[in-house]
Amino acid sequence: MSKRILLTASVLALTVSQAAQARDYISIVGSSTVFPFATVVAEKFGKSTDFSTPTIESTGSGGGMKLFCTGIGVDTPDITNSSRRMKASEFEMCQENGVTDVVEVLIGFDGIAFANSVEAQQMDVSLTDIYLALAKDVPNPDGSETLVANPYSMWSEVNPELPAIEIEVLGPPPTSGTRDAFAELAMEGGCSTFGFIDSMEKKDFQAACHTMREDGRYVEAGENDNLIVQKLQANPDALGIFGYSFLEQNSDLVQSSMVDGVAAEFDAIADGDYPISRPLYFYVKKQHVGTVPGIAEYVAEFTAERTWGDDGYLADKGMIPLGEEARVEAAAAVNAMTTLAGIN
Repeated sequence: MSKRILLTASVLALTVSQAAQARDYISIVGSSTVFPFATVVAEKFGKSTDFSTPTIESTGSGGGMKLFCTGIGVDTPDITNSSRRMKASEFEMCQENGVTDVVEVLIGFDGIAFANSVEAQQMDVSLTDIYLALAKDVPNPDGSETLVANPYSMWSEVNPELPAIEIEVLGPPPTSGTRDAFAELAMEGGCSTFGFIDSMEKKDFQAACHTMREDGRYVEAGENDNLIVQKLQANPDALGIFGYSFLEQNSDLVQSSMVDGVAAEFDAIADGDYPISRPLYFYVKKQHVGTVPGIAEYVAEFTAERTWGDDGYLADKGMIPLGEEARVEAAAAVNAMTTLAGIN
């Protein structure tokens, strides 16, 4: 081993050791959707063990990945929550910055609600309707196989069977895993119903399907789902995009739209019938395990049956559990701290 490699290893060990000396609590960042689940686990963990209660910051999935992959040591988080899988580019960023041992934990599923105020008419939309309402560029209404700037201002213009109300949708910013998942599941789902778009090269297809309109019809509301609910109350004609758990917690204020005939409900998401559903994850920096106290124990609490099982306390909070066999396999892998070899 060269002196340079030995020196790098020594610096690495010292950096992690300094993290332990400077911080006696787990630092968690990431997804606003996973945030309430992680918060419940962190509070129970803090009360039932001798470890400090972890600190959790809602930064959005993309923001969390960026912080997590910055490096190792006191100024970087130990865990990042995500409402989508880590991207290959993020995994590479981690590797380049010395975060070489990443543990992936699939914790359950969530549906993305397309919702409005309970005071308003329940919407019944298709994925195609959603795409046509929200994409920056859409198929030319004249039937030619070209894309034009989105001309639709009313839902009834998108689909004559929809109400004659202005399109206003409040949703997450580009840093959000909810935004990523919504683009992949809802926008792509509607976009691909147009053959000429579906046959495009991948880069052009994603540009056509993922780019949201910027004329005020789609409003980025930040990572604060409470703000979206407040705005839906103020304007019953508006719709909002957020995770199922938040919909359930605010069921007295907001209601799910029907999407392709299915509402965002627990059983429909668990069975895969609801079309806008996605997996939830968190990622652990294995290099901090054993130095920052409590990481392995927090992970064990999160993956215990009493926590993420069918009758666990996270199901009570709206998380859709993995199947029993999948939970057993996932718990075994994470408790062994099996690291990712790469992201396809």
